[in-house]
Amino acid sequence: MLSRKFLRRTAIAGISFACLAALSVAALWELDRAFPPPLPATLTVSTEVQDRDGQLLRAFATPDGYWRLETRLDQVDREFIDMLVAYEDKRFWDHRGVDVLALCRAAGQFATSGHIVSGGSTLSMQLARLIEPRDSRSLASKAKQILRAIQIERRLSKQEILERYLTLAPYGGNLEGVRAASLAYFGKEPKRLTVSESALLVALPQLPEKRRPDRNLDIAHAARDRVLNRMVSSGLLGEREAARAALDDVSGLRRKLPALAAHASYAMLPRAEPGKPLQLTIRRSVQQGLEQVAKEAARKLGPKLSVAMVMADARTGDILGEVGSADFFDASRSGWIDMTKVVRSPGSTLKPFIYGLAFEQGLVAQETIIEDSPADFGGYRPKNFDMGYQGDVSIRQALQLSLNVPAIRVLDAVGPARLTARFRQAGVNLVLPLNEAPGLAIGLGGAGITLRDLVQLYTGLANGGKMHTLHDGTEPANAERTTATILDDQAAWQIDDILSGVKPPQGAMQRGIAYKTGTSYGYRDAWSVGFDGRYVLGIWVGRADASPIPGLSGYVSAAPILFEGFGRSGLASVPLPSRPPGVFNPKRDELPVTLARFGAGSDGLVQATPTEPAPTIIFPPDGARVDLGTNSADATPLVLKLQGGRAPFRWLANGKPLAGIDRRRTATWQPDGTGYSTLTVIDAVGRAASVKVFVE
Repeated sequence: MLSRKFLRRTAIAGISFACLAALSVAALWELDRAFPPPLPATLTVSTEVQDRDGQLLRAFATPDGYWRLETRLDQVDREFIDMLVAYEDKRFWDHRGVDVLALCRAAGQFATSGHIVSGGSTLSMQLARLIEPRDSRSLASKAKQILRAIQIERRLSKQEILERYLTLAPYGGNLEGVRAASLAYFGKEPKRLTVSESALLVALPQLPEKRRPDRNLDIAHAARDRVLNRMVSSGLLGEREAARAALDDVSGLRRKLPALAAHASYAMLPRAEPGKPLQLTIRRSVQQGLEQVAKEAARKLGPKLSVAMVMADARTGDILGEVGSADFFDASRSGWIDMTKVVRSPGSTLKPFIYGLAFEQGLVAQETIIEDSPADFGGYRPKNFDMGYQGDVSIRQALQLSLNVPAIRVLDAVGPARLTARFRQAGVNLVLPLNEAPGLAIGLGGAGITLRDLVQLYTGLANGGKMHTLHDGTEPANAERTTATILDDQAAWQIDDILSGVKPPQGAMQRGIAYKTGTSYGYRDAWSVGFDGRYVLGIWVGRADASPIPGLSGYVSAAPILFEGFGRSGLASVPLPSRPPGVFNPKRDELPVTLARFGAGSDGLVQATPTEPAPTIIFPPDGARVDLGTNSADATPLVLKLQGGRAPFRWLANGKPLAGIDRRRTATWQPDGTGYSTLTVIDAVGRAASVKVFVE
């Protein structure tokens, strides 16, 4: 039987040990609080600019010159993670920062061999070394790593530890982190790595400079094979799978990291926040295709010429690709200048909107004859691009051939002020000479516009007349984004139908697009803008210093780039908008007399601006609901009344002419059913007025 004295001593010893342990824990706790590991909430990483789907467009090096891309576990191949853990720290998921068994094994190997065989470091200890580099490989530094690893495990989850390691691990040169290494050595993100690629990335961080494949290919190859052999012995890979992976070549090439959308990316830099990627509306595949097209085209065009491109989604206003210059770093082409935002003369590219307003006002039909001959508009004497004249042509031919004189005749009737006002409503302001009002010269490029604004206007043609403000993500967060009507849907369809018949440039494939070209005065700018039923692509070719370029033209220089750009964008073709109900598009022999020839009065002279007021339908009023008893036996016709205009008058119901031409300002119409109908009257000089009514 134990004596009381022995029991008392045992109790005192136990209490003392417990107190000592408690004091030790408290001391360690206080030391941990007093000397925490340097774990910033956000790592210093490269600023990333991503596309609309989160794919990397461009990265910028950290202030200390490293390519260090923040990495999440879901961005990395799962097999690579398994190989990393199996190779570096097989009990990673179970220990609390220190693998005692691994340390004992390493110590025993050192004691028996006299040199380090394996280090015994856990991934947590390696992270400690990455965030707090050691001065030497002494026992003191190893002890510090152990303590830091324990501290790290108290503060971070296993997933967070892995993510920080994958972001900071060295891979040779100024590459840090598995994403930067995968992009540099394999040209892809580490989401889907091959077995061979995973093994190489596991091997590199131990001796990143010695094993760099771009400098020491044989050493890198051997290190990759050692990892594969270890995976076989650990049971993670089968022998045949490892043997197949060992047959893969190790590339000795270090690639450049993605560097797309230079101008937009640099514009985003002022908004950069630590650890937060910047995002554009651009789609990477589209941007990559357009940039390649621009570079190839600039080389063919010659020195000092540049190419700018903008591709937009007409339904949303999203810019899917924008190339500010053929090569951002080419000083000979002033590549740093973003030519998508520089004001230049648009040449003939505004002509579709001139004719669109004429269609909207009922002044013309596609087969209306217009005269292409020398003309004088108060001292302004436009000439065609080839200095020749075609004589009588249809409106369709005049636009497709981009004849200058007919376009100015129509603009004179429509009014330059009305055209520029419509542009302003759509958020586009033409740049005019100082203190000058809009004149007829704007129809041939006598005003300034940017490529981006020009594409914005054309999105209305691709979208049934509805235009969205373009945006790419670089705009201020509070920037206004509007939707406007550039033309009504019927006029927009007429223009689409005409431009879809323009012949593609020589050697280009027919891609089901409508397009227009333009060349500015003095051969300084060549343009081509095309669209299908959803996407619009605009091309500018010229020199940034606005020097003239002999032989430059929209059709020869810019149009081939347009067709190549559509082909290389990777976007599926979308059919052009379908014909809206009520479109009036008669054949030439079906034209009413007032639309047979543009602007011809009784004296045979062009009268673009008659003195009489334009016609106005005073009954029925626009938007009226009228009950004519259409479904009953005693249905009554609707009386139509108008004021103004020059007789005779032609009435149309839903685009179909009513019988006869009348000099009176009253008419009757018998609808053939209920619902909405559009009533239009056209006077002798082609001016029109319309109302919509609902027949009950």
